[in-house]
Amino acid sequence: MSEFLSDVYQYIESFVRSWGYYAVFVLMFFESACIPIPSEVTMVFAGFMASKGIMNLWWVIAVGTMANVAGSIATYCIGAKGGRPLVEKYGKYVLITRKKLDTADRWFRRYGEWAVFISRLLPGVRTFISLPAGVARMNVGRFLFYTTIGCVPWCFMLTYIGFKMGENWEVVLDYYHRFEYLILGLIVLAIIVLVVLWAYRRRKSKISNTVDM
Repeated sequence: MSEFLSDVYQYIESFVRSWGYYAVFVLMFFESACIPIPSEVTMVFAGFMASKGIMNLWWVIAVGTMANVAGSIATYCIGAKGGRPLVEKYGKYVLITRKKLDTADRWFRRYGEWAVFISRLLPGVRTFISLPAGVARMNVGRFLFYTTIGCVPWCFMLTYIGFKMGENWEVVLDYYHRFEYLILGLIVLAIIVLVVLWAYRRRKSKISNTVDM
């Protein structure tokens, strides 16, 4: 771990330890608003704090999710009001590169509204997808829906990892970064399976009701 990353980790740890839920909200808000703050550290450490009884597991997840959604709304508004030219002009000051914007644009063009949900589960893209959604003036209600259902599993996963690892919370970050795409792939697969099962049961129920009639 580089000295810079170590300093960032220590700052986040100190901030969350001192300010609890307020710190989680602030850090996750800015992370979702394209400020390069690692949510992995924020939520995993907050999960560790929950394992010590200092914070509550479910409140940490709820606060992290609400903050992510709020930050996404702010980013959406920037994209909707200023468009890409504004983002390209000032984004460099918060490390938003043209390459990251291009990646988010490609995801949104390829997958449409579902990109907002899928991207919330992918490192590197998740914090920038709100910009092209805003530029495209995606329906606000649907944007909030897809953003929320994408933020929940992300915040839950990281917080639960910290909760279960306890004192070893910092060690798990090294392993997380090695296998993050595998872990997130399994989460996406699990969500897809649940959606398919729900759709199948709903369809089966409708067929059964039609036959009964």
